Amino acid sequence: MNDPSAFSDWSERSLFSALGSGARFDRSAKKAFAGARDASAANQLSTSSKQTREKIASQLDFFGTGTSLLQGTTAKDKDAAAAEDDGPDTDTDADEPEDTGSGAESDAEDDGEDAPAQLSRKDRKRAQVRVSDPEAPKPVTSFQEFATRYGIASYLANNLEKYHYSNPTPIQQHALPIISEGREVLAIAPTGSGKTLAYLLPILHLLKGPSGEGHRALFIVPTRELAQQIYREFKRLSEGRNFRVCVLTKASAAGSKEQQVLSKRFDILITTPMRLVHLIQQKAVDLTKLEHLVLDEGDRLLELGFLEQVDEILAACGTAAGAGPAADTGRRPLSKYLFSATLSVQIESMARSFMRDPVRIVVGVRNTVSLTVEQSLMYVGSEEGKLLAIRQIIQKGVRPPVLIFVQSRERAKQLFHELVYDGINVDVIHSERTQQQRDQIVDKFRTGQIWFLIATELMGRGMDFKGVNLVINYDFPQTTVSYIHRVGRAGRAGRPGQAITLFTNDDKPMLRSIATVMKESGSKVEDWMLTLPRVSHGHKSKVAARPISRSDITSSHETKFERRIKSRKRQIIEQSKQKKDRAAKRAKKDAKSGGSSAETDASADS
Repeated sequence: MNDPSAFSDWSERSLFSALGSGARFDRSAKKAFAGARDASAANQLSTSSKQTREKIASQLDFFGTGTSLLQGTTAKDKDAAAAEDDGPDTDTDADEPEDTGSGAESDAEDDGEDAPAQLSRKDRKRAQVRVSDPEAPKPVTSFQEFATRYGIASYLANNLEKYHYSNPTPIQQHALPIISEGREVLAIAPTGSGKTLAYLLPILHLLKGPSGEGHRALFIVPTRELAQQIYREFKRLSEGRNFRVCVLTKASAAGSKEQQVLSKRFDILITTPMRLVHLIQQKAVDLTKLEHLVLDEGDRLLELGFLEQVDEILAACGTAAGAGPAADTGRRPLSKYLFSATLSVQIESMARSFMRDPVRIVVGVRNTVSLTVEQSLMYVGSEEGKLLAIRQIIQKGVRPPVLIFVQSRERAKQLFHELVYDGINVDVIHSERTQQQRDQIVDKFRTGQIWFLIATELMGRGMDFKGVNLVINYDFPQTTVSYIHRVGRAGRAGRPGQAITLFTNDDKPMLRSIATVMKESGSKVEDWMLTLPRVSHGHKSKVAARPISRSDITSSHETKFERRIKSRKRQIIEQSKQKKDRAAKRAKKDAKSGGSSAETDASADS
């Protein structure tokens, strides 16, 4: 075993000094990147830009705003603002709000001004909002201005105030008026920037109220978790109007006669592509009266696997997608909106092929992480070093809730088994868990009953946990898009967050790409990382399709007796879970036998 003192010059010396209990680190590992380092960074194997900004809070205010917000502008924000040129940007918000209008409470004060605030050049640089059409409607600087300019219904204004939607974020400032004036939108904005409200609010304004004539708005998302999130946000905003909204589930997608009749009553449908395609193929749903179509996480929806399903949905909307309103009904043409945190040139070109002269809104530097997230890289030598590193991070003290990402469900289960026996309040979510289990885990994580949540890429998209303080990339992301969506779980709604990415020698090929994203997002990275050899597009595609093989996650220093004890504990836990699952299935079966077999997640207020 190597002497831990050999690593005393490393910036993460406190980590490796605690790894002496059986860890085997190869001293030659430091030579793996030697050709790319400069002399001043020869002994620097970790790129943490700074230590955690605050000590562990005396009270764990997981999802509150009282102690989790850091006031003022960080030096990182100032540096980024000074370095970037606003170019052709349009007017943007004068302030960076503490709350982004995504549903969390805010302490922002109402300035009471009747006229929009004059935006300074510095603020325009910092917001970095670019709008493709210079003739697009001018942005709003407050929800009050939006309400006054467009005369929104009183119930919307009341709900904005009731749920403490204080100041609109940059994407909301621009999207609200553009959508309200009938233009289509192609929006690219960082995760946690308030994209959901940016399209929900103007669509509710345009719909006016329920009609009972058929489906008028359709929201397509890649995961059921994101569908439920949009549903919750919609219900809050629509209080006071009896909009009928349905989240399509497996039961509702079965196409029963009851559902075929019931579905015609819903004004709003929220669904994943395959659920809706199933109903379309059975002619159980009519989309000809659709007025608004939203593709949330549009970059993923237009990738292979979803693309054919989206094409079929667009074809079913074809009679509503004309260039103008029908002469006999006066109904507005179908408007389409695409929102995402990342968007390649190819995907954007594909989106424009079915959109009608969309206005492109880009917030911040394209395909980067929010400036509120403090990002760092940590070199751990080997797969064995990862487990020791994450234990050291937790031992130092972190403020929950924390998301931990791995690359496969098998590794998620392995890491869970390692951490749960350390007495850590941890759970795991992946595609093998039932939908009921996934929903329960998400709810527990939201309410603070779970402090650490291990997840696969399933959770990397769209989920909005406003209080996540730390994201740990246990397994190195294989694409920059994956990295952006993972890290975007922290720093939601303008709050500060932290992201730590562990890497080994095997991750060297993708290190330059991730380091570039970090630098463009305002985080500090070592110069030698940016001079590593570029990876070919073919290699990137290969790695994205088939991630690198990694050894199992296990504590190598355990004795045979300790492994046997741990295995026995694991069996007991699995048996307990199986017993609970059987009981839940029996209860569900009994409930079905005593009532309706159709199970939908819907609301039909009368």
